[in-house]
Amino acid sequence: MSERMRIALGQFYDPSHEMLTFARQLGVSGVLLNTPTIPGRGCWEFETLLWLRQRCEQYGLRLEALENTPPGFYDTIMLNLPGRDEQIERYQMTIRNMGRAGIPVLGYHWMPNEVWRTSITTPGRGGALVSAFDLQLAQAGHTLAWGLRRHPLQGDEPITAEAMWEHYRYFMRAVLPVAEEAGVKLALHADDPPVGTLGNIARIFSSLAGFQQAMQEFDSPYHGIDFCVGSWSEMAQTDVYQALRSFCERGKVFYVHLRDVQGTVPRFQECFLGEGNLDIARVLRILRDTGFTGFIIDDHVPRLIDDSEWSHRGHAHATGYLQGCLATLMAADGE
Repeated sequence: MSERMRIALGQFYDPSHEMLTFARQLGVSGVLLNTPTIPGRGCWEFETLLWLRQRCEQYGLRLEALENTPPGFYDTIMLNLPGRDEQIERYQMTIRNMGRAGIPVLGYHWMPNEVWRTSITTPGRGGALVSAFDLQLAQAGHTLAWGLRRHPLQGDEPITAEAMWEHYRYFMRAVLPVAEEAGVKLALHADDPPVGTLGNIARIFSSLAGFQQAMQEFDSPYHGIDFCVGSWSEMAQTDVYQALRSFCERGKVFYVHLRDVQGTVPRFQECFLGEGNLDIARVLRILRDTGFTGFIIDDHVPRLIDDSEWSHRGHAHATGYLQGCLATLMAADGE
């Protein structure tokens, strides 16, 4: 049976009985683990990765991908600091071990100072709590709710876009051939927020042009995109639908984060699906029409009343929303 578009559960790191049972109860077929809590000094070992995949399978779930190694696995690579070649060797080992363990996708980003938000308690619909970003507040020194205003390894000089591109090329020239050999796809996430420079570090994947350049320079079946709809929705003056269609038609979208925001940079806030900048049904139709056969996760969600710290209620709502939209789309096609 050929692969088809499907909904998975993601953005959790502990493959606990509770989380994997929750995924089963929601009716998803697979999971994505984000920076999973597994041992590893500079890399993830084969035996641990094999255990991780088999544990998910014990619950009837496919381990679709791992997303984001610990920052310490490749921070000197991104910042071009002493020790980067040693980190590259260990990163290559992680990729090889993932291939041996049968884990097909590794998601990564190129943000040394991580995702930035100026609030994670902004009131959304009905008082649900959502994250928000205001560039004016960030530039004024407002305390960040998420992100690093200054990376602990960062020097005093600004890191330009040209420098970040050179660091990225050095990394990709070393790891992409290993990924091709291991059969592991590398999926690049957009900068979030998509601002040219934050914390004195340039963000080179904050626009369509940056992704076009990366996919052109490193054109391989094993190099593609984790298309974070929310991060793309945050971009000002960007046709998200056309960007998604274009990359899907080229087979460059390996999986999708499906969330949305209200507004764009310099100021936006996250929201419930269906009330943001984009038409979620249209996004799913583009994925269907272009033959996308990967998986979709809900990503960040609002925190509902009496929710858990991880927002179980918010994730259940978003996952159910996506399942309903996808089921309706497939039924209309007679599937």
